[in-house]
Amino acid sequence: MTSAVIVGGGPNGLAAALHLARNDVDVTVLEAADTVGGGARSGELTLPGVIHDHCSAFHPLAVGSPFWRDVGLEQYGLVWRWPEIDCAHPLDSGDAGLLYQSIDETAAALGEDGRRWRLLFGDVASGFDDLSADLLRPIINIPRHPLRLAAFGPRALLPASAVARVFRTPRARGLFGGIAAHAFNRLDRPMTASLGMMIAASGHRYGWPVAEGGSGAIIDAAVSALRSYGVKIETGVRVSARTDIPDADLVLLDVSPEQALAIYGDEMPSRIARSYRRYRVGSSAFKVDYAIDGDIPWTNPDCGRAGTVHLGGTFDEVASTEASRAGGVMVPNPFVLLGQQYVADPTRSAGNVNPVYAYAHVPKGYEGDATDLVTQQIERFAPGFRDRILATRSTGTRQLHDYNANFASGDIIGGANDGLQMLMRPRTALDPYWLGVDGVYLCSQSTPPGAGVHGLCGVNAATSALKRLGRKR
Repeated sequence: MTSAVIVGGGPNGLAAALHLARNDVDVTVLEAADTVGGGARSGELTLPGVIHDHCSAFHPLAVGSPFWRDVGLEQYGLVWRWPEIDCAHPLDSGDAGLLYQSIDETAAALGEDGRRWRLLFGDVASGFDDLSADLLRPIINIPRHPLRLAAFGPRALLPASAVARVFRTPRARGLFGGIAAHAFNRLDRPMTASLGMMIAASGHRYGWPVAEGGSGAIIDAAVSALRSYGVKIETGVRVSARTDIPDADLVLLDVSPEQALAIYGDEMPSRIARSYRRYRVGSSAFKVDYAIDGDIPWTNPDCGRAGTVHLGGTFDEVASTEASRAGGVMVPNPFVLLGQQYVADPTRSAGNVNPVYAYAHVPKGYEGDATDLVTQQIERFAPGFRDRILATRSTGTRQLHDYNANFASGDIIGGANDGLQMLMRPRTALDPYWLGVDGVYLCSQSTPPGAGVHGLCGVNAATSALKRLGRKR
């Protein structure tokens, strides 16, 4: 029987393990921490009974992942919960752009820009499954849906700033800008429209749900599925060298390129090792978790019905702060992504005490304390928020790295999303998962299609491994 060792028990490592096990491979997962889950863990970070997501929080790509849908995580206990409004983007005027799962409701809420929103996103949302089949894998491939790609391509290549000019109202431009800012990149760079368009379209196709009980519930369901296939999971096992890995036919690494080099660099072909050394870490996040008394007192009450709220002001302000951050400047008004998951999932609250999740985009390796800046940005759109705070926990860039070695310098998306690296990560190759070492593959979010709890980096790497073995995929 073919054997495999997975190093790292994040969502991609677990997905890789499950895909291999479903193809009759004997799999062992090694995880350095006491529990598996990587960035998809959850727990009591502030007050007893108040559940916070540690990193990944909203899951349009996970609920729509063809792999997780095929596995059927719901039969292993996972329950998805959707907010009434997926995302809100408030402005200082008191207005707000609102993203609903329904493109019709979104268009209606955007008023005079509704028709433009529908024209820009309608075909991408309706054809999302076909598009994602081509885009959520290595960019060098034979398209399965060339007409869909041909229609999407000219828009995807544009900077987000160019697409924003399609809209006439600050409300629509701000809404798109907040979504596009998920790329952690300057919004005036080519291809920055692509990620924003895909995230918005995924919302219209599947919504932006949360997992009932916390993102860790996705991992719990995946672990239950793995156990049903006989996969062995060993926690508290740190792998820092080749000798730490048991002999196996296949080794899949749910680690950063830097860690892969530390383990296999001496065995990798020089050209591949050079590519891994050139791999660039992206910008960082600074996370703040709050326990608050009651709800956030938003100036615009619709924001209280949204699961995700983007705080950055107008499109021009978001573009300016993201450009400054990319240039290494810590601005006083950083872009903040706020989650009020309890709106869709009240099981996370303890009575009237609710969890609030927020992180700011900060310069790479920022070592300051951005807690007050995050709080001020929330207070800007919700006066009185500060008075409702009962407890706070801040996680800086060093703490994020300590929590998960894949989050190098607080980079939670697995590498810079700019230039050629945005398209081809971790290296330019037909098979970017293979390390050039017999039977060894990289399966982390530093491989296509990148960050998220979709598990597809792991599935794609496992598929590559099976293909090289001549096994069923």
